[in-house]
Amino acid sequence: MPVEITRKKTWKKGERACRKAREKEADIALFPEMWKEFDGSPRNSFSLIDRKGEIIFTYAKVHTCDFSLEAACTPGEDFYVGELDTKKGMVKIGAMICYDREFPESARILMLKGAEIILVPNACDMNEIRTDQLKTRAYENMLGIALANYPGHGGKSVAFDGMAYSKEGKTRDMVVIKAVKKEGIYIAEFNMDELRNYRERESWGNAFRKPGTYDMLTSFKVEKPFIRKYARR
Repeated sequence: MPVEITRKKTWKKGERACRKAREKEADIALFPEMWKEFDGSPRNSFSLIDRKGEIIFTYAKVHTCDFSLEAACTPGEDFYVGELDTKKGMVKIGAMICYDREFPESARILMLKGAEIILVPNACDMNEIRTDQLKTRAYENMLGIALANYPGHGGKSVAFDGMAYSKEGKTRDMVVIKAVKKEGIYIAEFNMDELRNYRERESWGNAFRKPGTYDMLTSFKVEKPFIRKYARR
């Protein structure tokens, strides 16, 4: 099938999905990884667009899978957070893409930049380990995370609200939604008032970090057993 025809069909499908999400009163429509194109050098990218059609930011995947065909893509150079005007007020949104979630630094820098919700387009099998890993990213940064995945890649689109404890100190289930392995529109609703109150009272996030001891985290030096021929810095 010609590329142009495929592109038009994809955009029409995306438009239909956005309209259906709007009917369900959604503020954000999140698609899986590699849904849109990036002008210039090939990049795996994500754009956050507000309800007026304005692009708030475009993020290019920082942690490209250099051990795969994605090595042909140019990595992004930074993480972004933007304010999204929703019907219930402004929300600070950050983004990371698929393999980015394997690195705690990705969610951490987004938290430090003010993100309250992180959106994650994804295109790989979200097995139990990866799902638990994503839950940890939400927990340790006290923020909401929503991941959209292709059903053919193991499905399991999921969202966590990042609030691990109740006011009484009891553990709670952070799952907002877990989608089945079927294409569809799934609504993940975050209570921003509760999340903001939680972030003000609990001890994770940036409350008690010791950045003066983290110098090695920004070092470019790589030693065995982590040396990889195709890794880019």
